[in-house]
Amino acid sequence: MSDDSPGILQRLERWGTAAENASLVLLLSTMIILAVGQIVLRIFFNFGFIWTDELIKLIVLWIALIASVAAARNNRHLRIDVLSHFVPEKYARFPRIIVEAFAASMCAVLAWYSWQYVQLSLEFEDTVLVDVPAWIAYMVLPLSFALMAYRFFLTFAGEVVALFRSAETGADSR
Repeated sequence: MSDDSPGILQRLERWGTAAENASLVLLLSTMIILAVGQIVLRIFFNFGFIWTDELIKLIVLWIALIASVAAARNNRHLRIDVLSHFVPEKYARFPRIIVEAFAASMCAVLAWYSWQYVQLSLEFEDTVLVDVPAWIAYMVLPLSFALMAYRFFLTFAGEVVALFRSAETGADSR
């Protein structure tokens, strides 16, 4: 079982990456088509669909959150990184560990509270896009923040493991 797990995990990672990228392309294409179509309908036919503007706003939300998950996956997210320029490399790992732990915990908190929001939306039977249950549209919030928390936690754990490995090799060399 342990021999197969790295292959399975790598395959799941590739499928997840492909799903994220495909959903980003699909959502961006849909958003562009809807926006251009709405403009054409309004200019040339004095007509437009009432739900299109709201759908475009929801698509922007989905794109932003899925892209955030992809950025966390590739460690390409926004970061204020002043200390790494002034701290020697052997000490730069400590601030990274703190930052990754903080990011993981904040994303976990956001996932929890966005899950509470989705539950309230379900309880109050909110709707979007004329008559679609709002919880369907907002389910991306807890899922994306949970995935980001997971990715930041993995980075945090990797930094901690690397710290202990470097400490062991440093102790062995003496």
